Amino acid sequence: MPQIPYDQRKNVNNALEDTFLHRLLVATERLGFLPPLVVYVSLALNALIAGVVWASHGVEIGATAGLGVLAFGALNTAIFTGLPRAGRSWGSWQASVLGLTAFQALLMAILGIFNAPLILAAVVSAIPSVVVYYATWIEPFRVGVTREIFEIAGAGGSFTLMHFSDMHLERISPRERDVLKLIDELKPDVIVYTGDFVNITYTYDKHSERDVRQMVSAWRAPSGVFGIPGTPAVEPMERVIAFTQGIDTFSLLLNRWVTIQPSGSPVHILGVVTTHDLDVDRRGLREAMEKAPQSAGMRVLLSHSPDLAPEAAAAGFDLYLCGHTHGGQIRLPFYGPIFTGSRYGNTYAKGKYTIPKPDGGVMTLYVTRGLGMEGFGAPRARLLCPPEVVIWTISGH
Repeated sequence: MPQIPYDQRKNVNNALEDTFLHRLLVATERLGFLPPLVVYVSLALNALIAGVVWASHGVEIGATAGLGVLAFGALNTAIFTGLPRAGRSWGSWQASVLGLTAFQALLMAILGIFNAPLILAAVVSAIPSVVVYYATWIEPFRVGVTREIFEIAGAGGSFTLMHFSDMHLERISPRERDVLKLIDELKPDVIVYTGDFVNITYTYDKHSERDVRQMVSAWRAPSGVFGIPGTPAVEPMERVIAFTQGIDTFSLLLNRWVTIQPSGSPVHILGVVTTHDLDVDRRGLREAMEKAPQSAGMRVLLSHSPDLAPEAAAAGFDLYLCGHTHGGQIRLPFYGPIFTGSRYGNTYAKGKYTIPKPDGGVMTLYVTRGLGMEGFGAPRARLLCPPEVVIWTISGH
């Protein structure tokens, strides 16, 4: 649980807080303070309602249906309370257990009304628990490596750049340890990180701060490690400073350029601060462009979200790297992401896009699925959207 409830924090306002989803997530955090007894009574009421519906088919059938819903509630409780015990994630369990079990009780009741066989109703109603187990225990820890190639005219040699984002760390888990193993195995020339170091539930948690600093300190690359802040509501600037200050191997880019030469030719990297207020962010990009290096070389933009893509292409960037969307985090078959947090909706949900530039060329935009997950009382889940790190091989032609 957070040390400071979100709605009691200072200076956390940003444009995303006006959305319905954000307000819903804040509400789920409040459910995390419910005493366990209240949750168990609620589960019993769900079982009672489903049992009453099925009792029209016979008292024994009604009792069996009610006990089935109770079993779902017990299973769901075990799934969510087991995550922190196993060192996998540290979200509150109350909202997830209440919501999932209520949904299963509703399914049971509806199927009872339509005279479905009890065994069929039980199997159908159990499916959500199976999906949730996979989405919370399995997929969030399947860190994939996405390999991309970028060719730039006039550059010499080649180098590798590793991009990852949205760690949303609560505590160091198997996922974070796998990222460190990948850095060691892949040995990128450059590492870039595009924001959201900490889970919003743990923004002010001292243990989380220590773990974030431990992770960032372990990121090593011969041509440098560069990063930017994420969403202000997740990590106000003073927290980003606390996470990174004094780590000599990490460079925090706050509307600032840096030039590196990993393969002999200059690569100009701009890291911008994202506020999610488009007018402010566009102005920040314009002001940064006034200080752009005048020498030739590839230009890379690091931004937390994809929302500046049209402006970045117009400014002449070659490669735009970002995160923020989590790829949707929860993706439905044949539909895609439920929500991305981008001003452009699902237009730039995940993966690679090309956007025309004024000179007739194109800018490549890559929106990574990120590593971590949303906080508050929401389940720490990913579905059809596993975490990733991206390895770019960048070469001249």
